Amino acid sequence: MIADDDTPFIRSIILVRERIGPPDAYPFSIPAVQGLDGLVLSPVTYFVGENGSGKSTILEAIAVASGFNAEGGTVNLSFATRRSESVLHRSLRLARTHRPKTGFFLRAESFFNVATEIERVGAGEFYGDRSLHEQSHGESFLALMQNRFGPSGLYILDEPEAALSPSRQLAFLIRMHDLILQGSQFLIATHAPIVLAYPEATIYRLDEQGIGQVQYDQTEHVLLTRDFLNDRHRFLRRLLSGRGGAEP
Repeated sequence: MIADDDTPFIRSIILVRERIGPPDAYPFSIPAVQGLDGLVLSPVTYFVGENGSGKSTILEAIAVASGFNAEGGTVNLSFATRRSESVLHRSLRLARTHRPKTGFFLRAESFFNVATEIERVGAGEFYGDRSLHEQSHGESFLALMQNRFGPSGLYILDEPEAALSPSRQLAFLIRMHDLILQGSQFLIATHAPIVLAYPEATIYRLDEQGIGQVQYDQTEHVLLTRDFLNDRHRFLRRLLSGRGGAEP
């Protein structure tokens, strides 16, 4: 559980208004971005929402403003396969309490590129005794967490469940818990109810109305998954009826 006296490295996010671009231009046209100013972060903060709601854009901006490479990795990795980051990080000011001792920015979509860069610079020894490229996606991510993630770290993770089976998602929560007890902070964008389940975390829902705090049991991800699992036959009959072919 999160201790009452745990202080996150990044306490809140401030939008610097004079650095904001045209409000009708990307990414400032995203409702959640418009509601970022004063957003409070905790030792574990989740961002949930539909595709296109701004989760990855916001995490990327926080990561770049924190000194991480836009494609992912540690603050010591500096490379670009293809520059595609938004300008949002230029408009952010992070209200910090203190600086982390270590950290990592994980993007599921570019982890392969990060692993390649780690090998190129000869830093593979810090990630375990096997090359990240010689393991499955899920194995390499868990190796990253076990070997490179350490105490007092800032970890910004964009859809970590993309690499993990349900049982490995549980292993992820165990490792995350250990690191939180050692003073780490996690900011996570996810669609996975298991990954989202860490107790006492702050959850922000991003939608067309903006961004606001929500309880775990009220997230669409949990409600929809629970409805499906409680009676998948009824759910599928309702879903597929009239979609062509015989009704199940």
